[in-house]
Amino acid sequence: MRYEELTIEGRNAVLEAFRSGKTIDKLFVQDGCKDGPILSITREARKHDTLIKYVTKERLDQLSETGKHQGVIAYAAAYEYAEVEDILKNAREKGEEPFIFLLDNIEDPHNLGAIIRTANLAGAHGVIIPKRRAVGLTATVAKTSAGALNYTPVAKVTNLAATIEELKKEGLWFVCADMGGESMYRLNLKGPIGLVIGNEGEGVSRLVKEKCDYIASIPMKGDIDSLNASVAAGVLAYEIVRQRLN
Repeated sequence: MRYEELTIEGRNAVLEAFRSGKTIDKLFVQDGCKDGPILSITREARKHDTLIKYVTKERLDQLSETGKHQGVIAYAAAYEYAEVEDILKNAREKGEEPFIFLLDNIEDPHNLGAIIRTANLAGAHGVIIPKRRAVGLTATVAKTSAGALNYTPVAKVTNLAATIEELKKEGLWFVCADMGGESMYRLNLKGPIGLVIGNEGEGVSRLVKEKCDYIASIPMKGDIDSLNASVAAGVLAYEIVRQRLN
């Protein structure tokens, strides 16, 4: 079980990390720094579709653990990512109709870890997250998942809406969580399904929501109007489980 999240600093170290095949989630580069080694690093980052953030030297100094960042810091994932095909293969090997979680811009590592844990316990075959505006598989995510990352594959994709379109060709249909939707108890949630959960602030983005076949709401009787994203994922996931068991 690999929970260590690597912070890689220094031009040579970061370049070697890319060339050795390490999964780099984010690259921070000093704004305005355009010498040869930095350009080589950013070229490698683009080849791997790594998120690049240009920041001030002061911000890099804050992020640095050693004080020797040389204008660049990389964050390597604490766990290896799967491919979407690995998730579909997981369902086929179990002889089950696919059940996949798709997470739209979940930025809190504790929420992501908790959702991965729920996905495993609900029998989902995998989790899909976007490459941008979302937390990756950090050490906090791994620990919060309570070991679920050893069993539940997580894939990272460039475009969540396009991934939904591709999965529809595999026979999946999609339901997203939104307060303005129809009560989840009135929806047929059986069959090959993708459950789409958005972040707490903005919910599911418009483009992703438009790709979904159904919009499900969770009945709420209290004085506030929303659930934590990981709790909402759990409530909807277990309604899917209930219907799949019947």
